Amino acid sequence: MSPQYKTALITGASSGIGKEMALWWAKRGTKVYAAARRTALLDELAKQGEGNIEPIALDVAKTAETVARIQELDSRLGGLELVIANAGVGHPTPADTSSWEQVEAVLRVNVSGAAATLTAVLPRMVERKKGHVVGVSSVAGYVGLGAFSAYSGSKAFFSVFLQSLRVDLVGTGVKVTTIEPGFVKSEMTARIEGKAPMPFIADTHVAADKYCRAIARGARSIAYPRVHALSSKFISIVPAPIYEPLARKASEPQRQMLIAENAQKA
Repeated sequence: MSPQYKTALITGASSGIGKEMALWWAKRGTKVYAAARRTALLDELAKQGEGNIEPIALDVAKTAETVARIQELDSRLGGLELVIANAGVGHPTPADTSSWEQVEAVLRVNVSGAAATLTAVLPRMVERKKGHVVGVSSVAGYVGLGAFSAYSGSKAFFSVFLQSLRVDLVGTGVKVTTIEPGFVKSEMTARIEGKAPMPFIADTHVAADKYCRAIARGARSIAYPRVHALSSKFISIVPAPIYEPLARKASEPQRQMLIAENAQKA
């Protein structure tokens, strides 16, 4: 099916898609360095990894530390072969209720943290003429979502960023894969489920299997579940005077949820 990677770094590996991807590669003999902030969950993950998962405490929002830690790991291993920037947050940020601090918290992880994770090793991979970097973006980047301006915008950035990397890396021997999930069961979607419609939501392990197989065969990109990708692309061509009021109405549950959360913190 693919090249077998000896080493892989996966961020955001304490739960959801990142956790399932870590297990997928570990069970196939790859030594996985599972990175996240919640080290207790990583320790539990390591117990399931058949001796092939090593926990790494890492907060990608701290970009200087992230770059230094990844480069140290790369040097220690003689070169990471696969790096998956999966860490992400999806807090709602309605324009009429959100502070800059709430918006910045999303951008620090989804934009700066994600880009730092990949660029930490790219020049080294180019020198070695081999390697594979992967970014977990989202179909939410296809169109501006109500109440999720920071999340949707950050994923639009990441998908285009990854495409630009592919352009720059043509002929270098380094591969780039973009993963664009739709609704997949995770802590993020669990927070929203029941408050907003999430049709055809995919099981995490099924989605992770599809993403990892795409990585293994060197695919440029994969969007799954496909129904969410197609519907998002269709929505992106709906005339703005029609789309915007409907999207505003659909996002009202998220807006009210954030208002309630802010009131509790006040």
